Amino acid sequence: MFICRVVGDVVSTIKNEHLRGHKLLIVQPVDLDGVTAKGESMIAVDKVDAGPHDLVLVNREGGSARQLLGNAKIPVQAVIVGVIDDIDVP
Repeated sequence: MFICRVVGDVVSTIKNEHLRGHKLLIVQPVDLDGVTAKGESMIAVDKVDAGPHDLVLVNREGGSARQLLGNAKIPVQAVIVGVIDDIDVP
């Protein structure tokens, strides 16, 4: 799993039938500080109603992501599984 920041959304009038009804967001992996970018942005299916600039927990394993959505045919590699309220690193 990765910590990411929501940086945008995807609007699509035509998409794969397995993606219908799913909200797609653009997320940027970040360091534990929640600010410093770490890696490339990606598109993730939102399962927790995340919003702009939210810090989120993303599952980025293709098979696991499809399992979370309960659809082995859905073309997805990342799913937002939680909104992070705070990170405490001693």
